[in-house]
Amino acid sequence: MMTDTKYNGWTNYATWRVNLEIFDGLYDSDIFDLSLEPWELGNVLQDYVQNHIHESGGGEGNLAVDYALAFIHDVNWYEIAKNLIAEYADKEVDA
Repeated sequence: MMTDTKYNGWTNYATWRVNLEIFDGLYDSDIFDLSLEPWELGNVLQDYVQNHIHESGGGEGNLAVDYALAFIHDVNWYEIAKNLIAEYADKEVDA
C-alpha cells in the first residue's frame, strides 16, 4: 500500500522543513553556485546541511546528530535545488 507523503506541496515533511528553515529566501549565489544542474546543486546542499549538523552537534555518536542525520535522509535535495534555481532566476528577471 502506497501512502501519499506530500506536505505543503513538497515531496514530504522533511523536504518542506529543511527548505523552509535553511534555504527559504536564499538568493545569494555567492553561497551556492545556482548555475549548477539541480542534481549537482542538490549534492552541494546536502553536504552543506550535513556539515552544519556535524559542526553544531558535536560530531558522530551524539544522539541529536544521529537523529538530525536520519531526518535529512528523507529530504529530496533535487527538489530543493530546482526550487532555489527557479527562485534565483525569477529574482534575476525582476531585477
